[in-house]
Amino acid sequence: MRGDTAYGSSADDAVAPRGVPLDLRSTMTPILFVYAKGGPPLEYAVPRIAAHAEVHVLALAPLPRITESVWLPACASVTTAPPGEGVELVDLICSHARRVGAEAVLTLSEYAVVAVAHASLRLGLRGAGERVAGARDKRLMRRIWRDAGVPVPRFAEIHAPEDIAAAFRTLRPPLLLKAAWSAGSTAHLTVWNEQQAEAAWKTGRSVMEASSAQGYAELHAADEGVSDFLLEEIVTGEAADWFDADGWGDYVSVEGIVADGRYHPLCITGRMPTIAPFTERASLAPAALPEALQRRIEEVSRAAVDALGLDTCATHTEIKLGADGAMWLIETAARFGGVMTTRQVETVFGFDMIGMLVRQLLGQEVAYPERMLTEGAGAGGGEGAAGSLVILAVDPAGRPWTELPAWDFESVDWAALVAPGSRVELVREHSLAPGSPVPPYEEAGGANSMAALCFLTAESGPQLLADCGRILAALPDALTAPAVTPALGSGPAAPTDSGSGPAAPTETSPLSADRPTPGSPA
Repeated sequence: MRGDTAYGSSADDAVAPRGVPLDLRSTMTPILFVYAKGGPPLEYAVPRIAAHAEVHVLALAPLPRITESVWLPACASVTTAPPGEGVELVDLICSHARRVGAEAVLTLSEYAVVAVAHASLRLGLRGAGERVAGARDKRLMRRIWRDAGVPVPRFAEIHAPEDIAAAFRTLRPPLLLKAAWSAGSTAHLTVWNEQQAEAAWKTGRSVMEASSAQGYAELHAADEGVSDFLLEEIVTGEAADWFDADGWGDYVSVEGIVADGRYHPLCITGRMPTIAPFTERASLAPAALPEALQRRIEEVSRAAVDALGLDTCATHTEIKLGADGAMWLIETAARFGGVMTTRQVETVFGFDMIGMLVRQLLGQEVAYPERMLTEGAGAGGGEGAAGSLVILAVDPAGRPWTELPAWDFESVDWAALVAPGSRVELVREHSLAPGSPVPPYEEAGGANSMAALCFLTAESGPQLLADCGRILAALPDALTAPAVTPALGSGPAAPTDSGSGPAAPTETSPLSADRPTPGSPA
């Protein structure tokens, strides 16, 4: 059932919805933006959609009120509705798309990708296509890749306790238990024997049920999102065989867009080492890899995405880097990378990926590079380095903090922790409210245990990596230290539009949501 909200009017109202001026709305092509939990912050994303289309929002989750002064003016209408699931959800999306005359339907959330793809098919619009489940259900994804000869870890699907016993007869432990429809490393646990696996399976289902209650779970197949799991062999990464410098993680992701069935890899983003079992800590661009190695990664990503048979969508493909040049596919998502990946790519490589996808969905011309860009610093119009740093209650070695202070971005002397020229911003939409206690890190919870997300820029990749290392080493002590008054001339500058121009070292971007915990930004 639709309803009026504080954000605007429902489509059934006779009055014009608030947001974009009527004269502008009347000259642009309508697009339906389906909002659900996860994805880039609305303050960053919505203006980039609105630059190319008249934006009508169908919100399946509570919207971030604190940033509405930025994203709401870019919207022609905003309607909230309970999501439902399966056919009911697809019906809802189709009905609203027809009501606003949408010529494309877009979501940036992992949890709504399948429903939006099915709705687009029914409406005869461009979208991820009928094979979208292969980019969502990790079991189907691995079957497709195995059959296509794409390198993946050996795995077994878990539907019942007897499947666990069978997995340990054919796979080599330790094994990683994964929820088939999860994101942000939620419900991932390492197990060494059948008894541990059975206990982990129970824990994993409980975690997925809790995540679902908070809106961080698959919307199109809600029951399967809680119950479906797999066990897979843990492949060993070897970052030293790929990176010349220390501090890099042993996997990367390739960011791209599939346009009418043709895959366009755009660039690679790197990582810091994960926290046990495999929770992401920081995403960094550019990745400090020689071009020859990046080209090898590009071709493996192409084989993986091509095998999935997607039509038109964003892609985020994660690849494990092993010894002697070995690679394994971790997963491909039919959406952009989580955290602030889209802003990282725009900052460093000059690609407004959200705007590019919107134009592609609308059938407009989009200029793609002939080959994936392998350098930032001017390539494609970008510059420097940029990263997303997830704040979790663990030290640089992955050990839990002995104290859990209150989260307060403003209490930290960020300028003392980063190099001259580097900047740190708080992404409030993916962060706890000031004064909230930092939650303890739980392996099964993955990114659901995060306290905050910070966006960093630096003059170079090595500088960015060092900045992240200093911040992680300084926390949590830096949260309890008294605030330092900035020296004359070094105070914060006036806020700028996210993604355009430098921010001050302690700038706070108004990116928050009305919720007690940030949850997964995937």
